[in-house]
Amino acid sequence: MSEGDGGAAGEAPAHHAVVELRRASPPVVGTGQRPPDPLQVSFDRRELSQLLNLYGRRVAEGEWRDYAIDFLRDRAVFSVFRRSSEMPLYRIEKVPRLAKRQGVYAVVSATGLILKRGHELSRVLQVLEAPLRLVGG
Repeated sequence: MSEGDGGAAGEAPAHHAVVELRRASPPVVGTGQRPPDPLQVSFDRRELSQLLNLYGRRVAEGEWRDYAIDFLRDRAVFSVFRRSSEMPLYRIEKVPRLAKRQGVYAVVSATGLILKRGHELSRVLQVLEAPLRLVGG
């Protein structure tokens, strides 16, 4: 082995990792610098609980049958399906960059129409609640 590969005879060569210092350390307080963007956006435990509670109710009603969760760089998406082989009926999206504008959360229909947007997930999800039906009479 050569001297520059970092290993003695019979050893695996040493691997070096390069870490950008601006990503490794937090920003200095008071400098006006914002922290780096996260590698992906995700739903927290409270948000997932609300989403799965709604999903469970709609499955029990026979309306929904499957779901998918995508954690992307700029958004998290909870998609619901009538059948797993179809396009999603609805997408519940969390887009943090819209927090100061229209709101972090949005419910989007299969056609791309934004049904509701807002700052509170529980209020945005109300658009997907099944309407009450008249029983008896």
